[in-house]
Amino acid sequence: MAETEVLFYYREGCHLCEEMAARLFSEWPQLAGQMHWRDVDTRDEWRERFGATVPVLMAGGEVLSEYFLDPSRIRAHFGPPANPI
Repeated sequence: MAETEVLFYYREGCHLCEEMAARLFSEWPQLAGQMHWRDVDTRDEWRERFGATVPVLMAGGEVLSEYFLDPSRIRAHFGPPANPI
């Protein structure tokens, strides 16, 4: 699959953010090198758009997961997990 920009909107100290990132990197380790981290509290426009729904995973401009990881959408976009849980 073609490499696309992967954005992870998060907030410091957010346990849901930590859980989603840990599961992503466990099951899809190739995303670690593609991920662009966006702390929603560092920009007003990010906070307004994503602050109430973090964590948010986006790829190619499409929201793939909010709050909790959506494995079916991740698989559809990046293929099967390398390390399934």
